[in-house]
Amino acid sequence: MTAPPPITIARVGANFEREPLVRPFGFKGGYQSEIWQSAALLESASGERGIGLCTQGVLWSDAHVFAGHSESGGNALMYAVTEWAVQQLKGRTFSDPIELLDEIRHDVFAYAKKITGHAALRETFALNALVGVDFAAWLLYARANGITTFDELIPAAYRPALATRHARVASIPLMAYAVPIEEITAAVDQGYFFMKIKIGQPGTQAEMLAKDQARISAIHAAIGHARTPYSASGKLPYYFDANGRYESKDTLLRLLDHARAIGAFEQIALIEEPFPEELEIDLSDIPARVAADESAHTDVDALKRIQMGYKAIALKPIAKTFSMSLKIAQLAHERGVPCFCADLTVSPLLVEWNKNVAARLAPFPGLGLGLLETNGHQNYRQWETMRSHHPAPAAPWARTQRGVFELDADYYARSGGIFQTAPHYEAMFGPSR
Repeated sequence: MTAPPPITIARVGANFEREPLVRPFGFKGGYQSEIWQSAALLESASGERGIGLCTQGVLWSDAHVFAGHSESGGNALMYAVTEWAVQQLKGRTFSDPIELLDEIRHDVFAYAKKITGHAALRETFALNALVGVDFAAWLLYARANGITTFDELIPAAYRPALATRHARVASIPLMAYAVPIEEITAAVDQGYFFMKIKIGQPGTQAEMLAKDQARISAIHAAIGHARTPYSASGKLPYYFDANGRYESKDTLLRLLDHARAIGAFEQIALIEEPFPEELEIDLSDIPARVAADESAHTDVDALKRIQMGYKAIALKPIAKTFSMSLKIAQLAHERGVPCFCADLTVSPLLVEWNKNVAARLAPFPGLGLGLLETNGHQNYRQWETMRSHHPAPAAPWARTQRGVFELDADYYARSGGIFQTAPHYEAMFGPSR
């Protein structure tokens, strides 16, 4: 096969918008009130351009940075990393987006440590800042090489991990600390059947456990009787996300004992990231499928987690870069570890990038379809305005229908609209030069 021609990046840019939330969004023991949406521009000397979007997750990617600054200050630091990264690419030539990310990410990580003043900064902070830059590189690469579908975009080495074509993908809403039980039952009534429930609430470990036990009891009492055609058991699968708040295996086992006592244990499909990243323990005696999320920064970290006994990986092309997610997906596929796509409360067009990956992952065990978390509709005050920036907001596959995304031939032909021009984002940078 002929190697693709090199692309010289002649013009770069970055910009951002601030999106307010419906209510303070609680997880990892903290709360955020708005989310910054950044965009990165990479334009070739011949005028082709790629505009990549990024939803900034400061609290998710490094809680230390979030706690050590004002909310806007933490967001400004991550945006500054994005700006620095695009400036490093001006004048650079590339022919492979994955290689381009590998060439710059270590320098970007070092810069992020410097400006945050945090030597122990989590690499996910830098990767999150690079998401829009990486997507911009992929879109510029696609335009320069006449690529118009997601299937064409995937390099051959990573296609085995993304070889499925689901007709349906489960749409997973997020139930954060402050979401009332009534909203959870309403979601079930609307057809949602696989919900992500935040645990690891604020307080001491004892206070956290008591709150989590009470929360699980209330949720199970409200929806434990509901049924779905999508699970092997017919019951609703429970997906608990602790964001590293459980500081010991014993505390987690006590939570599982409580779930067993109230009859909820058999419905636990996933427990995501229960322990702090630095707590490297053997999970072989935990009687539940434990998934790695933010601790699996890179493919190297993902392999380490799999060796520790993690039995699923949350892929986040929209938070750890598409390039890195391809590596993690292929590594997990080769080891028989299921993957699914988790959200970062991203914008509608970023949901489509995540959906393109989720639609092609192997079916999740016990469900027979792909999994895609998307919670923007629950959390953004101006979600419908944000949806209007999507190139195809009225397409049936762009909205959840009875708890799933229905993915037809039109969806696959258009790749969810990711290659289409989005005027709102184009206007953030002006015309090509």
